[in-house]
Amino acid sequence: MITIDEQALAGRYISLWTEPDAQARRSQVEALWAVDGSHVLRPPQQMRELAAELGFDHTTLEATGYDAIETRVLRSYEKFVAGGAFTFRVGEDAARLHDTVHFSWEMVDLAQGRVVGGGREVLVLAADGLISADYMFPGL
Repeated sequence: MITIDEQALAGRYISLWTEPDAQARRSQVEALWAVDGSHVLRPPQQMRELAAELGFDHTTLEATGYDAIETRVLRSYEKFVAGGAFTFRVGEDAARLHDTVHFSWEMVDLAQGRVVGGGREVLVLAADGLISADYMFPGL
């Protein structure tokens, strides 16, 4: 396994979600993830409850490959960041154990300067240091 600075990796990961330029965003996706890498989201509680009402007991959302991950990041950017109301920032708690890096992140209301959300990220790295799987746990 290649040597990496896990806090720097966490910072690069979070900066992707606030990147306004589409070409730069795509380049960052390709620099962070393996070609067949995935982003797996534990949906918010309300979405899980609605899915359970429809008979789906195990709900996860998954984007695999550069195009799907880029679309996922774009939709998050459009919903939360593009309007100028919110930004994301990385926690200072990144840690690595073998091929896994985990860290926290926060969503900040820019007008009030206060944290209004956040979560935990768990990244599984391939031997070359690229993300093979990214597990997002928002709302923690």
